[in-house]
Amino acid sequence: MNKAYVSQITSARIPTAYGEFRLCYYQNTLDHKEHLAFVAGNVAGAERVLVRIHSECFTGDVLGSRRCDCGEQLDRSLEWIARRGAGVLVYLRQEGRGIGLLQKLRAYNLQDQGYDTVDANLLLGHGADERDYSLAARILEDLGVRSVQLLTNNPAKISALTAEGIQVDSRLPLEATVNRDNLDYLRTKAQRMAHLLQFKPTQANAPFTKHDEPEPAN
Repeated sequence: MNKAYVSQITSARIPTAYGEFRLCYYQNTLDHKEHLAFVAGNVAGAERVLVRIHSECFTGDVLGSRRCDCGEQLDRSLEWIARRGAGVLVYLRQEGRGIGLLQKLRAYNLQDQGYDTVDANLLLGHGADERDYSLAARILEDLGVRSVQLLTNNPAKISALTAEGIQVDSRLPLEATVNRDNLDYLRTKAQRMAHLLQFKPTQANAPFTKHDEPEPAN
């Protein structure tokens, strides 16, 4: 397979509730999707840059769905990156672990019938996880990031970035609130997809407040 390439087309200043970021718009040679990088501070030539590789989740990121942990992970990542003063959130347009919004909604209906997230995808003719992280690696290279502290619970993401030549210095856990709507989803992540989760229930409807940045984990 030929190596994918990315090109930053433009960027713009985006002030947020957490701080000021720069939104970078990328084109690439792998697909026709609009992948993005949300950058705080100066990361060019920097090591141990705080990085989150976040796959698009319309239901969680935009609508605040409690069926997953995506929206809360997005919020916490931006909070911690802004607090550090430098970091990158790469936003990959890989809805539903790469199967798209239509199939994701169909998978939700199967989950409501008793199938877990893995089996629902398989029943629809998809893989359990069809995401690709090569473009994330190319974006980090384009930004000049030399090594990363990766905000993730997913060891496969670390392996994928490492295979693409990105040095991952450490992993920082990114666990979200456990509630009755996402408990089975999180259990499936841990039991069938090897995600590193500890399941610490908190008050499900508590307002979003500042969270201490986690310590690096092995």
